[in-house]
Amino acid sequence: MKNYIFSTADILLPKKDYESWSVIACDQFTSRPDYWESAKELTNGLPSTLNLIYPEVYLGKTDSKSVTESINKKMREYLDSGIYDEYKDSFIYVERIQSDGKLRAGIVGAVDLDCYDYNEGSTSRIRATEKTVLERIPPRVEIRKNAPTELPHVLILIDDVKRAIVEPLRELAESGKMRKLYDFELMLGGGHLTGYLVPKEMNDRICESVEALGELHGGITLAVGDGNHSLATAKACRELMPTEINRFALCELVNIHSEALEFEPIYRTVENVDTDKLLDGFKDFLDKNSGGIREDGEQAITFVCKENKQTFKVKNPPHALPVGTVQLFLDEFLKGSEAVVDYIHGVDEVEAIAKKERACGFIYGGMGKSELFDAVEKEGVLPRKTFSMGTARDKRYYTEVRKIK
Repeated sequence: MKNYIFSTADILLPKKDYESWSVIACDQFTSRPDYWESAKELTNGLPSTLNLIYPEVYLGKTDSKSVTESINKKMREYLDSGIYDEYKDSFIYVERIQSDGKLRAGIVGAVDLDCYDYNEGSTSRIRATEKTVLERIPPRVEIRKNAPTELPHVLILIDDVKRAIVEPLRELAESGKMRKLYDFELMLGGGHLTGYLVPKEMNDRICESVEALGELHGGITLAVGDGNHSLATAKACRELMPTEINRFALCELVNIHSEALEFEPIYRTVENVDTDKLLDGFKDFLDKNSGGIREDGEQAITFVCKENKQTFKVKNPPHALPVGTVQLFLDEFLKGSEAVVDYIHGVDEVEAIAKKERACGFIYGGMGKSELFDAVEKEGVLPRKTFSMGTARDKRYYTEVRKIK
């Protein structure tokens, strides 16, 4: 059998109770314990992926060893109790109605981790789009390394301008030519999710069509759109103890040209800092590392604090993206300091934080999604937290499961 970069998998799905089963990605609502407490109330006593993940809101606040042991025990319990149906050698076509009412379509399958390298300078066919924070991987490895199953919240992007891979499946779904596997409302305002079993006669065509996309961007076939650290953890576990089954990781394939996908910039705020010194440092940085500040500058970056708001237009920026220019400065200027950098969605929230004492923020334009593959080909991995694909409630919910031991 030919090894494809994206292929079918033996997928497990619960037999019932999807409303309590599917829970949002563990790295969402990290400052909202009330969200996760509500999820606990909704799933109390029922089979749920909430029992199979470690929501990051609790990291550092609960005993990781005991939580991990409980997760692995519950994974084995679910496998042994017969709550799953298994779909061998399958793709699942999914339609997600987001909180904004838009439909995002994807295909759940497996990616070949031997074609993925998250390190800077990588030339792998599956490419990380943002810088991987290496210290975030070991805690995740501790959770995954003994886990008998995996659940994906990874979204993998393809640059399919012709819309020839994912989109044709919608017509099949609407015509009733695909078996519907689930159809339900996601909890806590997550929208709606429907899944269909892709006819097996279509599997090879899908795999081969994805393979062909590698000719477009210097060999980059797939780009990690969401869940990079989750995929990096799967890669690290494979390197730790390689087996044939952990060579692959479950994910959802999405076309970057989907109308439902919207890239939003992630801004920077800095707290516990002398804002006057930081502003002077930013000006010096721009003078030394670019063509200076010009009225016709290529990048517009706004600095905001309690008593000041200035926009700088940078003529020859040191990075192709404004977020990269800001991140290069912050990495250099704040090295060894006690300042706290945070990654914020929404201009209003940045400005609210910047009103505090010893706090400020940087606001700038985002990257168009059509620029992503070209930017990764040109720059390599982009700065951490460069963009977000939609709002927190629109992130992927854990639904499909796969054995990895």
